[in-house]
Amino acid sequence: MELIKPSFGLIFWMLLGFGILFFILAKFAWPVITKGIANRNKKIQDQLDEAARVHAELENLNTKHEEMLATAKAERDEILAEARKISDNIQETAKLKADAEAQAIIEEAKKAIHFEKMKAMTDVKNEIANLSIEIAEKVITEDLSDKQKQERLIEKWVEESNLN
Repeated sequence: MELIKPSFGLIFWMLLGFGILFFILAKFAWPVITKGIANRNKKIQDQLDEAARVHAELENLNTKHEEMLATAKAERDEILAEARKISDNIQETAKLKADAEAQAIIEEAKKAIHFEKMKAMTDVKNEIANLSIEIAEKVITEDLSDKQKQERLIEKWVEESNLN
């Protein structure tokens, strides 16, 4: 029963031992423990502050990245629009140049056709003139007092002249 009901001496020595232990702990251990806890709290707070600063910096970098991306997209769109405009101008210039060249070729062809037509007409007129002169020579050399003589003479000339 001693353990269930301790004696006064045991209680006294237990309290004295606890008091001395409490005094030693209060004098030597608790300041070190509280200092260690304070240092640990300060270190944790510094790390939280650093994490918050890094997070804010990351947000700032993210914002800058998005702005740069938007700027790059805008520049890309502007460059593409300018390239399209230049391409359209080049195509329009090429089309106008091709049309002008085609028109020049058509004009040259018309001039050549007109020249050939005039040459053919001149050749036909010269041929008609030559035939007329030949007919006139033959008419002058022949006596055409009679109508039957005239008809035979015409038939003879037609057979002699190959108009093919």
